[in-house]
Amino acid sequence: MLCLHLRPTTAARGEPSTPLPSGSQDALLAEISSILFASLSRSDQCRKAMQYLRGLLETPGRKSIRNIAALLGDQVSEQNLHHFISSSTWAWKPIRQALARHWIDVAPPRAWVVQPVIIPKTGRHSVGVDKHFFPTLGQVLNAQRAIGVWAASDDMSAPVNWRLHLPQTWLTDKLRRSQVSIPDGAVVETLSECVVEACQEVVTRWRLPVRPLVLDSCEVHAVPIFVRLNAAGLPLLVSVCEDQPLTVTDPAMPHSDRGPLTAEQIMLMARGMRRPVVAGGRGSGTAPSTHWAAAVRVAGLPNPPGPPSEPGEVLLLGVGDEDGHWPAKLWLTNLTTAPAASLVRLSKLADRVDRDFAGIADRVGIRDYSGRSFSGWHRHVTLASAAHAVVALAQNTVHHCDAQ
Repeated sequence: MLCLHLRPTTAARGEPSTPLPSGSQDALLAEISSILFASLSRSDQCRKAMQYLRGLLETPGRKSIRNIAALLGDQVSEQNLHHFISSSTWAWKPIRQALARHWIDVAPPRAWVVQPVIIPKTGRHSVGVDKHFFPTLGQVLNAQRAIGVWAASDDMSAPVNWRLHLPQTWLTDKLRRSQVSIPDGAVVETLSECVVEACQEVVTRWRLPVRPLVLDSCEVHAVPIFVRLNAAGLPLLVSVCEDQPLTVTDPAMPHSDRGPLTAEQIMLMARGMRRPVVAGGRGSGTAPSTHWAAAVRVAGLPNPPGPPSEPGEVLLLGVGDEDGHWPAKLWLTNLTTAPAASLVRLSKLADRVDRDFAGIADRVGIRDYSGRSFSGWHRHVTLASAAHAVVALAQNTVHHCDAQ
């Protein structure tokens, strides 16, 4: 499952395949703006935030500041709009927290889904842009890399937090750093560390409800992420590579006293433990389908940084299609008491986010920020996340009414 947001999609940019429900969208836009922009102390900031949000929803094609200003006409100049996004002083984190809490109220999530995103760029001046080799794409891209944390349920999902990965070449170059106003507190971190920070901000620092964290990506090192977040006591379901070494501790497995094996070898041995699982349907956006699943208790993960601790036992979950390759997908989880069927359905929330990114987030311009500054990028993706929420809620209202 590959796309330009790390599971690349070939969906064309342009007009949506399904028209946006403008009536319900207008009502939701007014409601959500009053909630999200309460932290903005100045009336002109509230007005410009509302204008920018409407521009993201209504501007055809690329949602650049120039195109949004052209749509708005005499309401605001391009220069004023650029200053509001790139150079103003308003804080984006309170808006993200308000969006997350509002979404929890109206669409309680089953999980927080973590999604790495690739943002291709043509130049080298946008904050964080660098040349990266992406194994799943098999090519080098000039791009920004970011981490999105989404609130996801079977019916819909929305991004609530973002973290931009800053390569060392940006953080150690004082001139480049000052040109895009990277804050003094930003330090060098791996992409895996970037994932951990984005997750802990949502659950720990914002004190949002604890839900399983689901991560399905081959572009980040899954095991360090699992180790760090597991040590923090967070419930996890993280995809792993076939060659990940693990030690079987499950007494139900034959030869469970063997040394380390790869995750694929373990699941091939567990073929006889598979059980059928039905996933999809019930508002998930896909038809019900049957999968095979097996869960095996394993150990062998490294200890997290800090004082030595007793290594915990986790489950290796294998999933395959009814008539397909076994195993088609491998997951690690610390939800050791959850049935395999429940874990499979939880893993499908990553697909829900994938569809919503391509179907909504990309269409409201989540990757379209054309400025260069660190704060500008964050303000843009924050307001684009709000635009995504408006569209998702409007579409869900229409679907709910049609179902009745």
